[in-house]
Amino acid sequence: MFKAPYPPYDPTDTSGYETVVKRWPIILTNIIDHVHRLLHDMTLEAQQAHNSDASKVEELSKKVTEGQEIISEISRLKYRMARDHELEEIPQDGDILVAEYNADLESLKQTSQNTWFKAPWLYAEYRLIRTYFNQKTYWRGFDPFSTPKEEMFKSSGTAIYQIATTMHELESEKAKLQGEPDKLEVLFKEMIQMCLWLDLSLLTHLSQSDIEHLQTVGKEAQEARTEFILKDDQAAVWSYIKTLANQGKRLDFVLDNVQLFTDFVFADFLVTYTPYFSQVVFHPKLFPWFVSDVTPTDFAKTISSLLSTTFFPQHSTTSPDSVAHLQQMVTRWQNYIDRGIFTLATDISNGQKMTEFWNGPWPYWNMNELAPELGQWLSGSGLVIFKGDLKLAGDVKWPVSTPFSTAIGPLAGSFPLLSLRTNKADVAVGIDEKVAEDLDNRDEKWRVSGK
Repeated sequence: MFKAPYPPYDPTDTSGYETVVKRWPIILTNIIDHVHRLLHDMTLEAQQAHNSDASKVEELSKKVTEGQEIISEISRLKYRMARDHELEEIPQDGDILVAEYNADLESLKQTSQNTWFKAPWLYAEYRLIRTYFNQKTYWRGFDPFSTPKEEMFKSSGTAIYQIATTMHELESEKAKLQGEPDKLEVLFKEMIQMCLWLDLSLLTHLSQSDIEHLQTVGKEAQEARTEFILKDDQAAVWSYIKTLANQGKRLDFVLDNVQLFTDFVFADFLVTYTPYFSQVVFHPKLFPWFVSDVTPTDFAKTISSLLSTTFFPQHSTTSPDSVAHLQQMVTRWQNYIDRGIFTLATDISNGQKMTEFWNGPWPYWNMNELAPELGQWLSGSGLVIFKGDLKLAGDVKWPVSTPFSTAIGPLAGSFPLLSLRTNKADVAVGIDEKVAEDLDNRDEKWRVSGK
């Protein structure tokens, strides 16, 4: 397997310490609070059903007891994390990658990296929390991040209606657009920047006004964002995409954090309004690898929520036309799903097994050794878009000017690859040293702020 020529980042440095001491405990506290609220609701429901449905009361009582046990387990984990205790083995919970995680943990023990402040970032994440839920009868497979995802989705209604109207306005231009690559390029850049910036994994850092600013769609916002883009290959990727015209190529989307809505919009644009792609395969995580990752359940819920006329709170600025435009657009997406034009990777042959790879504690450059079927699948793609994953370059202290193609190791040249990433971890490559030095002087947290 490929081994990077540089060490990983030290988890005890400034930004790593910030993650372990501040960000992770906040996330764990939010999970505890979320389960507490659910238990409160279940208790009320049991009281209301007390005299009418004994079996329901018994089931709710058992679920509440299990939920209380989960809260205790997460609280214990939070305590151990804050005190740099050793990471614990993953119990056999009937889910994926238990042996793989435990084998890596054994390797970390050999180098004394098996504590919360020393373990590599790619390892020390939420596989253990998955176990806490999986070992319970009534909580197995529960996504503790599902409610925050849904709440953020609901709060985005205004922007979603606006984007739906924008897509509707393209309908009248569709025939002309396919013959005018220059106009398509302008729209492509609009779509790609929308897809880049709507990454909601930094909910503990962004205010609502920050998020609303990032949801703005238009030339002015696009120009304002340009200064924040440190490595811009939009022209290069568009030049490549134009070579795919009328070949029926497949686009693969490796999903990361919600919002999935923007990924759907980008995919819709490329399939509906350009002659470059005829199918899109979306690759989810089987369970959240880091907070708000898109899962197969999220994929289905996104469509059903968008088709519901009551999902988004109605505002005075919401016009009936925009509501209709959203229904038309998402109905088209549902039609694409029904016809196999939009496909979830877990629904293709061997897709469930291939999808397991994304949840592993390893850099993606080990794909061909650890998931050869996945590597083979992606090698047949017209373009593979990765949403925001530091796992492409690994948790490695690369010199900032290291070419991206070097940092992704054996993946370079394996398939056409586009990475859309906002920096939320120290890893940064493909950036001029003088630019990085200037950023260090202006904002020491530029590598991790997501801006």
